[in-house]
Amino acid sequence: MNQSGEQSGQGGAKRTRREVGQLGEDLAVRFLEDAGWVVVERNWRCRYGELDVIAVDGVALVVVEVKARTGALFGDVAEAVSFEKYKRMRRLAGLWLREQNRRWPVVRFDVIAVQLNSSEQPTFSHLRGVF
Repeated sequence: MNQSGEQSGQGGAKRTRREVGQLGEDLAVRFLEDAGWVVVERNWRCRYGELDVIAVDGVALVVVEVKARTGALFGDVAEAVSFEKYKRMRRLAGLWLREQNRRWPVVRFDVIAVQLNSSEQPTFSHLRGVF
């Protein structure tokens, strides 16, 4: 990453941190849909924060935090989401659920890490039920 917050992308192109994040979310959504999940919301925001992806996996509603990386310098996906982030996700999910007419028998929180490599297909790490 350079001083302006840009990272090298595929083919030597520079991507901003925001572009890397957006690409990672797009790829994670495709990954989930290819697995048969139904994405019901992306980038839901309220005054307290944002939820990346809300999807349905069978009977479970799943709140998914997406982490996109262009390098492995900062540890694995388990290290990428702090306990404070988990608490915020739970609070935001509760707010989102209050707006819904449907009730869910299972609500789960997952993390998907998308590793973007310059010469290969992206790789995914999916942690289910992180708390």
